[in-house]
Amino acid sequence: MRVIVHGGAGSPPDEPQERQAVLDEAAAAGADEEDPTDAVRAAIRTLESDPWFNAGVGSAVQSDGFIRTDAGLMTDDREAGAACSMPGVEAAIDVARVVKEETPHVLLSGVHAVDLAEAYGIETGVDLWSDRMQEKWDDLEEYPKGDKKGHAEWVTERFGGDPEGKQGLDAGTGTSTESDTPADRDHDTVGAVATDGDNIAAATSTGGRWLALAGRVGDVPQIGSGFYCSEVGGVSATGAGEDIARLNLSRRVSQFLEDGLDAQAAADAALAEFGDLVDGSAGVIAMTPDGDYGEAYNSDAMQTAVDGSL
Repeated sequence: MRVIVHGGAGSPPDEPQERQAVLDEAAAAGADEEDPTDAVRAAIRTLESDPWFNAGVGSAVQSDGFIRTDAGLMTDDREAGAACSMPGVEAAIDVARVVKEETPHVLLSGVHAVDLAEAYGIETGVDLWSDRMQEKWDDLEEYPKGDKKGHAEWVTERFGGDPEGKQGLDAGTGTSTESDTPADRDHDTVGAVATDGDNIAAATSTGGRWLALAGRVGDVPQIGSGFYCSEVGGVSATGAGEDIARLNLSRRVSQFLEDGLDAQAAADAALAEFGDLVDGSAGVIAMTPDGDYGEAYNSDAMQTAVDGSL
């Protein structure tokens, strides 16, 4: 089994060596599995359970002070499952797998996805707050107020025209110049692609965007946006979710694979096109059935790890 994982595209992370060690552990966990679906699941569960990443424990907080998780999973037979807007669910990837394997649907949302998780023995009611996120929340100078309209106005004023989260950043240091404008914006969504030499699986998991409007769903659980898989290869994306969703970034990488490009060239071509069309930052990983892999990003950083052989 060969596995590639990413820890999200965004600003350079705090403690990059510690995060890289967890990514290496995730890739190794996936490489120990015998099935690509089990491999991406094992890799992503490692990352969802670690507070360094914006998935599972340590996920970003939405405007109402709640954390909601999303995930998507797809295999080369184009079977897919996804789940989104789940409060209290760390193992979002497991819920996506249940949707794929146990229902006729491709996406389930909100409390109904949580109910499905509970019915299939996936732990719910998990405290997803990390010390890092609690500190960010506590340091806000102003919180969203009022009804949903008030929240929408608050979010739009601060972040609506700033998909990369660069408002309020000092250009020289990349650090926040406002206590309610974190420098990293928590684009550190996690993803994995795995192949056993014949079959492929791709998956992505996230806690979404820091201080997004409550109930916001980004690219991650949308097929072709946050993840995609077909007989030519698997793709996982990360970054500015709205832009990724508008352009179906993962599907675009797959189309370049279909055109005959290798994994690195396909990732590079899709990111170049993405950068020509939108201002947002993004990253992708891709892998083909023979284990050829590639990665590309136009953000300041994206950590990845690869493990296993065919």
